[in-house]
Amino acid sequence: MSGLEATKASETAAQATITIPVLGMSCAACQSHVERALRQTPGVGEAEVNLMTHSARIVFDQKIASPLQLVEAVKSSGYESSLPADDATPASHVHPEAAEGKLRLQALSTLVLAALAMLLSMPLMNGMAANPGPVSRLLMAALPILYRIPAQALGWTLLAMTLAGMSLAAGEVYKPAWKALLHRATNMNTLVALGTISALLYSALATLAPSLFVTHRLRPDVYYESVLFILAFLMLGRWLEARAKDRTQEALKAFSRLQPQTARVLQQGREVEIPVASVQPDDTVVLRPGERVPVDGVVLSGTSNVDESLVTGESIPVPRGPGDRLIGGSLNFDGALEYRATSLGNSSILGQMLRLMQDAQSSRAPTQKLADQVSAVFVPAVLGIALLTLVGWLILDRANPSYAFAAAVTVLVIACPCAMGLAVPAALTVAIGRGAQLGILFKSGEAVERLAGVDTVLLDKTGTLTIGKPRIHGIYPTADTSSEELLLLAASLEQRSEHPLARAVLEKAEESGLKLKPSVDSKAVPGMGITGVVEGHRVAAGNAALMAQLGISTSETSLQPHQGSVLLIAIDGRFHGYLTAQDEIRPGAASAVKALKARGLHTIMLTGDNPEVAQSIARQTGIVQVYAGLLPAQKLEHIRGLQASGRKVAMVGDGINDAAALAQADAGIAMGTGTDLAREAGDAVLLRGEPMSIVTAVDLARATVKTMRANLGWAIGYNILGIPIAAGALYPVLGILLSPAIASAAMALSSISVLGNSLRLRRFVPR
Repeated sequence: MSGLEATKASETAAQATITIPVLGMSCAACQSHVERALRQTPGVGEAEVNLMTHSARIVFDQKIASPLQLVEAVKSSGYESSLPADDATPASHVHPEAAEGKLRLQALSTLVLAALAMLLSMPLMNGMAANPGPVSRLLMAALPILYRIPAQALGWTLLAMTLAGMSLAAGEVYKPAWKALLHRATNMNTLVALGTISALLYSALATLAPSLFVTHRLRPDVYYESVLFILAFLMLGRWLEARAKDRTQEALKAFSRLQPQTARVLQQGREVEIPVASVQPDDTVVLRPGERVPVDGVVLSGTSNVDESLVTGESIPVPRGPGDRLIGGSLNFDGALEYRATSLGNSSILGQMLRLMQDAQSSRAPTQKLADQVSAVFVPAVLGIALLTLVGWLILDRANPSYAFAAAVTVLVIACPCAMGLAVPAALTVAIGRGAQLGILFKSGEAVERLAGVDTVLLDKTGTLTIGKPRIHGIYPTADTSSEELLLLAASLEQRSEHPLARAVLEKAEESGLKLKPSVDSKAVPGMGITGVVEGHRVAAGNAALMAQLGISTSETSLQPHQGSVLLIAIDGRFHGYLTAQDEIRPGAASAVKALKARGLHTIMLTGDNPEVAQSIARQTGIVQVYAGLLPAQKLEHIRGLQASGRKVAMVGDGINDAAALAQADAGIAMGTGTDLAREAGDAVLLRGEPMSIVTAVDLARATVKTMRANLGWAIGYNILGIPIAAGALYPVLGILLSPAIASAAMALSSISVLGNSLRLRRFVPR
């Protein structure tokens, strides 16, 4: 290894990723502020803060920064954080039930105070009016005593009620706003705090010194009910928002609850119930009917049907017997099983799924960049607009300064950076959870967007369009070799190969009762085959390219017509025959190709198999364009060529042999569960391994991007329209001037609408 390579390896080893909770954020401005603080921390390479999950995902250099320093950086920016527990999930930090209950109590209490304040304010607003309105006349008739209470007493009562309401909202509004001010930052709480405190001071002055207003020929109007309604609608919105956020995390929480807390293991011939965390690899676990599988493993004895739907998305229970794998979290139906524990904790399939979901939900989609750019200047811009509104109204209508004040407060209150902060992550969080329920694991928000934008789908053959478990159908030795000898040497050579064709040879040898010989000096030749020595004979098994590379002629025989793959065998430098194998087409492969075409996607097959087999599979599945006999490097060339011509390419493969192709494609989709989901090269993993899952993944990605754009359009459009209306843009034409209370309701509705629209993705159904 060169010095430069050693340095790069050392830098890579020093890089670490951590996700920590960030509490106290209320809008996109908060998110931007925390991100800025983290990125300014020495050693931090990347920092993504998610308003939806209230978490920060940070890539940092362990030699320069520590997790504790990152937590302190968040705290120094005015927000709460802590080191995550080993079993904590970001979702667990977002509005737990106790916090949601507190929000509900605060919201309803403030709403009651606001309603009473509005009732008590009616005599102050209309008592001196020459022509009271219908509401006032009705109120006078229903509650005449209310209009006999002195105005001063009403004013003092309203002031006390307003202070009580503001104290209820202190933890949610005023404390965060004060912290932001101390750190020279602004956020949504700044706008609400400034608006309500201004209204309170104006009203308190009108209550305590009404003569000051009368002297200047002004009415001593009060806005106590507006302050309380602003806070009530804000708290109500945050409570509903908390409930909606909680629902967006339901899929993640459902997966978190799948693993049982205990397991029964055999110890010295006795069943002992122990905590799941105490289970060790190779322990023998006893599983009874109706129980959930506590940890991953391989069945030793017994047969049963197992429901893996919540893990893989497969709705039909699958049979499991000796040698079959079990996934932790799946449900055992009707049989008792004993199995050997394999992957545990975070390395189990369920653990990897949870980690992938958490990382994906904490990631940032490219669409979020627009929201980030707007959010960075949003609050200061609103403060400036509010000031201009106040000055403009004072200049244009000096006779009604109360209008100027009300319009400025309304501008502050109606602005909603929350909706912009939630627009993208809300949709992404729901979609990633829904995808996992359908057996589709997206690795990031960027992966979702890239998949939604593809126009070409490249399909590997083996393991994607076919089951990937070929069976030997023919053995064709040359005249000087027997079928048994040819199969024995081929199987002995293939003992250490993981290729599907190698497994087919080994299965055939086992069926034939052959005792395999040891193989030495085995060497896999990528895309071609394998070579080695068996009982002193130099043996090669592979395709025509391997034979050509070794200088071995196959012209001694003409290959028989066939529909399967061919494995050519050479012994001591001479061709000695070949084996043929056939693989079954996956159910639904033809339907998937048809569905992809119906969605305007161009489908192409890329395979390393021979042209005859490739064309046969293509005819049966409806694929027109086929490239066969490709080495991994040639697959890369095809992908790069398509990308150079302007195509957006998705590559679908098994995630192992096609790792380079999956990484090069705009969107890589890995088929099957595998043993290590997190290391797959693709952007998404299809747990079912069904071709129709490709269609579902594309449809879900497109629906998610559509929802994200709709959310962002609504959030930005709401503010673009709402702020000018709040400033009084419609007043000269239509005489419409919003009250601060209505502005507060609109602000709360904006965030709830974005969340509600995102939650529709929970009902996404594959077509």
